[in-house]
Amino acid sequence: TAEDLSSGMGLFSLEPLLPQLLSFQGLALAAALLLGVLCLTSRRTRRPGEPPLIKGWLPYLGEALNFQKNPLGFMKTLQKQHGDIFTVLLGGKYITFILDPFQYQSVIKNRKLSFRIFSNKVLRKAFSIKKLETNDDLNDELHICYQLLQGKSLDILTENMMQNLRQVLEFHLLKATDWVMTPLLAFCNSVMFEITFTTIYGKSLAGSTKKFTTELRDDYLKFDDKFPYLVSDIPIELLGNVKSIRNKLIKNLTSEHLAKIQGWSQVVQMRQDILEKHYMLEDLEIGAHHLGFLWASVTNTIPTMFWAMYYLLQHPKAMAVLRDEIDHLLQSTGQKKGSGFPIHLTREQLDSLVYLESTILEVLRLCSFSSIFRFVQDDLTIHSEPQDYCLRKGDLVAIFPPALHYDPEIFEAPEEFRFNRFVEDGKKKTTFFKKGKKLKCYLMPFGTGTSKCPGRFLAIIEIKQLLVVLLTYFDLEIIDDKPIEANCSRFLFGIQHPASDVLFRYKVKS
Repeated sequence: TAEDLSSGMGLFSLEPLLPQLLSFQGLALAAALLLGVLCLTSRRTRRPGEPPLIKGWLPYLGEALNFQKNPLGFMKTLQKQHGDIFTVLLGGKYITFILDPFQYQSVIKNRKLSFRIFSNKVLRKAFSIKKLETNDDLNDELHICYQLLQGKSLDILTENMMQNLRQVLEFHLLKATDWVMTPLLAFCNSVMFEITFTTIYGKSLAGSTKKFTTELRDDYLKFDDKFPYLVSDIPIELLGNVKSIRNKLIKNLTSEHLAKIQGWSQVVQMRQDILEKHYMLEDLEIGAHHLGFLWASVTNTIPTMFWAMYYLLQHPKAMAVLRDEIDHLLQSTGQKKGSGFPIHLTREQLDSLVYLESTILEVLRLCSFSSIFRFVQDDLTIHSEPQDYCLRKGDLVAIFPPALHYDPEIFEAPEEFRFNRFVEDGKKKTTFFKKGKKLKCYLMPFGTGTSKCPGRFLAIIEIKQLLVVLLTYFDLEIIDDKPIEANCSRFLFGIQHPASDVLFRYKVKS
């Protein structure tokens, strides 16, 4: 459903697509598309009362290339030139950005601005889910499922996730009595995908669960790599073999194949019951829904885990503080670090680790470049200071949290990683100010309002659990002492993936 999406829309580099785009068919199709869009985008002018309009000199692309070179710097430049509200042509779409955090509520609460219309179009492009665009009942019923990602149901998921984490790490890591060197992102991909899938969907009854999840993961990563292109207006036929990979993933998640998996979570069972009510049991679109749900479950947790480990490995003092905090909790609860993974932490105990949570929040502040989008259903006026602005039907409106996350008035030295930034007097810090006024929204990696990620609690718990086990039972060291930059292909769309991997090593503590 709409909430399965991280709020955002990717901008991307065309370089990986050049072989397809430069084929005869690709050039012919591109020429036809370009001819059509030139007429639509080149004639637009700013109307009285509308925000400043920045079209750039490239038809259709507009400012997309400048945006991609230095996204945050480019937005700050536009903010200095035009103020906190302006409209930019990016990849054929006119997007009005709202940068003033005190104006966010005017977007979130406006009923003429629709998240569902925007997200349903993305779901159709990315996963081939079509029925949501015409069936509001299906949308509403699937939305109810997310109650099972909170409260007692979340406690059950937390317990099951810890058990799966033990099994995965015992299989992979407990033999590592000597140093084992491996790429960090590949490590996170392998461990996080298997833990997430077995927690949410269960384990295969037919053959090896490990073999099944490994093949599924490899196909998923190929699909996810092309995701920013899928949600663009580039025809899927120009994206190489991504269509066949998507079809394979969907078939592996159809009702027939899921019946061979034991241990569905409550939320998956409820979703399946609803889907069977609205589709024939053999309908492939059921598999498309499950692919969308799986994608939403791992697409941001994997890179978040990467950046959390990367920053901790780069900051040994922060790692030492987290280890002390975890050790103190284990001692206070009478738990000892024996062989295997005998420790057991409840959701409340995990939440009491304030420095661990602050570290994760700081990673999200630095690395989350999601934007929160709404579709303008009718012409309307946004009330703001010092003047009101008119928005045009068919455009997109975007809240741009990175401008908030990197604002030096709100966060001192915002470019720096500070693991204790969200701790004050030994408790979680929740008070931040701009222009002398307290901010209601100061950290927005999960979106807000109707588009707020329903799986955010489970995602944070999963990252906490894995970090607790790794910091408790393993020695960890970084090998490549080099700065890693973010891959901007997903800018405006979730947690940024690293532009390259980095080697680290681990071994079981003696």
